[in-house]
Amino acid sequence: MSWTIAPTADIAACLALRRAVFIEEQGIAEAEEIDDLDGEALHLLALQDGQPLGTARLLRKGATGKIGRVCVLAEARGTGLGAALIRAGIAHFAADPAFDTVYLSAQEPALGFYEKLGFTAHGPAYDDAGIPHRDMTLPLR
Repeated sequence: MSWTIAPTADIAACLALRRAVFIEEQGIAEAEEIDDLDGEALHLLALQDGQPLGTARLLRKGATGKIGRVCVLAEARGTGLGAALIRAGIAHFAADPAFDTVYLSAQEPALGFYEKLGFTAHGPAYDDAGIPHRDMTLPLR
């Protein structure tokens, strides 16, 4: 597959992807999905032939980079796009020596996916928007 994954100012496209996956498909309440962090985040947008297929949101928490709100439309799942989005997020943080760790909150069914990308789960499962999650980290240095 050939996608382009790059930072974007097209927040509306990212929100439309998140709405389709998290709100409509997974049943997460809009009030839980849309928050005030979008304005301070760097958004990655994955396009194929100009069509938005996936997104991720990058935030800074001190020396830790947080990858969140990662989603891929159903028709693009299983193509490697999700892994490419995560790798792009990791590369963004790894390029800045101020970051020493990447963190994410993984839905429990996706733990194996993130483990294959080098993340390690920590702590017990917890509920986030009605879905069990675990914290995961990846050291950069």
